[in-house]
Amino acid sequence: MTRITRISLWHVPLTSHQAYYMADGKACDTVETVVLALDTDDDLTGWGEVCPIPHYLPAYARGVAPAVEDMAEVLLGADPIGPEALMARLDRHLPGHVYAKSAIDIALWDLTGQVAGLPLHALLGGRRAQTMPLYHSITCIAPAEMARIAREAQAQGITQFQVKLGADADWQADVERLRLVREAVGDGPLVYGDWNCGATSLDASRVGRAVADLDVMLEQPCATIEDCARVRAATGLPMKLDECAHDTASLLAAHALGCMDAVAVKLSKFGGLSAARRARDLCLHLGAKMCVEDTWGSDITTAALLHLGAATEPARLMNVCDLSGYVAPRLAPDGPTRKGGRIAPPDGIGLGVAPDREYLGAPDVILD
Repeated sequence: MTRITRISLWHVPLTSHQAYYMADGKACDTVETVVLALDTDDDLTGWGEVCPIPHYLPAYARGVAPAVEDMAEVLLGADPIGPEALMARLDRHLPGHVYAKSAIDIALWDLTGQVAGLPLHALLGGRRAQTMPLYHSITCIAPAEMARIAREAQAQGITQFQVKLGADADWQADVERLRLVREAVGDGPLVYGDWNCGATSLDASRVGRAVADLDVMLEQPCATIEDCARVRAATGLPMKLDECAHDTASLLAAHALGCMDAVAVKLSKFGGLSAARRARDLCLHLGAKMCVEDTWGSDITTAALLHLGAATEPARLMNVCDLSGYVAPRLAPDGPTRKGGRIAPPDGIGLGVAPDREYLGAPDVILD
């Protein structure tokens, strides 16, 4: 029987190729990701990663190591195969802290795939698609510059565009952002404006009503499901939820209020692949389209979300995200890359990627 013998963690700064400005003062420029390795007594290593964005969700990078240290007494000596059984033990030992558990869960799935000799998508429901559509996230800057970025991404094959809104607290500028990006990419591509909870229902409704003649979607304008539902009702525009949709109860509540046309299924928001797979299955039942992704990160979390995306019914998968394509450095030289606006999960067993240990250097934390 395989046993976990060592836990290692690294803190790695990831720098965005372009600073991402969002509503309410949120930004992604240089953000710390946490890389986790679970070594076993039969010389296998499972890799996990979690990269919280500051001021985004109840999570922060330097909170991962203390949580993992607390859970080490359950993890060390445990059988990692079949992640959900061990994750249930961790939930009893340390309730909550789902972001820290996400990296552990991904590493457990990686080990399970390696022992089974199968890629993760084969264990998550079976591969439904060879490649998946990507969206491109456009930082909230001057409207004309955002339109230029959209045209450049479209020339590379992108057909879905997330337009960040609200960074300057100017609702009329947000109207112009949506109009110019919609005009830049023409009819057909999906365009949606994302406030990341940074708008009031009044301002978001003003924006939505001003662009109601356009084929656009709104994303998470307000901090509560109820306010998002009010914006959905006031504007008549479809709504994607992100921050508010993070567990079974929130998914059911959003569906009941009729404001979950689409939803972001982010691994660390739910607590890893195990919980995200359950959320995926519930969304299939509820009829919502899904963006399968994570908050931020590099090649490990990107590989994990791509395996879950590839095992999701294509008609319900709105898009995925190549997070590692937005940042430097790349942690795994053979990590997946976008091609023609689409991306595929890595080949190989388990996650199919492993970071460059020489680049990572000595772990910041070793538990054994």
